[in-house]
Amino acid sequence: VQLQASGGGLVQAGGSLRLSCVASGRTFSSYVIGWFRQGPGKEREFVAASSWYSSTYYADSVKGRFTISRDNTKTTVYLQMNSMNFEGTAVYYCAATRSGSVVRKESYVYWGQGTQVTVSS
Repeated sequence: VQLQASGGGLVQAGGSLRLSCVASGRTFSSYVIGWFRQGPGKEREFVAASSWYSSTYYADSVKGRFTISRDNTKTTVYLQMNSMNFEGTAVYYCAATRSGSVVRKESYVYWGQGTQVTVSS
C-alpha cells in the first residue's frame, strides 16, 4: 500500500482544514488507516483512525473537533479538522495497518510522506 497525504497549509486558530490520504493498492479496504501528527520537538502522536467498516477512533485531544471518514471506492481517507488550535501545528501523516493497536504508531506498516499544517493567530 502506498499512501499520499495532502491538504495541509496555513489555517487561523479556530478555523478548519481537511486533509486527504489517497491509497493505492487493491486491498485498501482491509486496512485500518490512521492519522498521526508530529509537532516541533515532539513525538509522533496518534490523532484518529478508521477501520475498513468505518469504526472510528480519536485521541482525546481532538474528540469533538476532528472527524475521520473514508471512501473505499475512492481509496481515500479524510481528516476534517475544525476549531483548530496551536497544538495542531504539526506534520500530519497517514498510515496503514492490518493488525495491532490502532493508536500505536508501531502498529503501522505503511506511511505517507506527511503534510504540514500550521495554525496561526
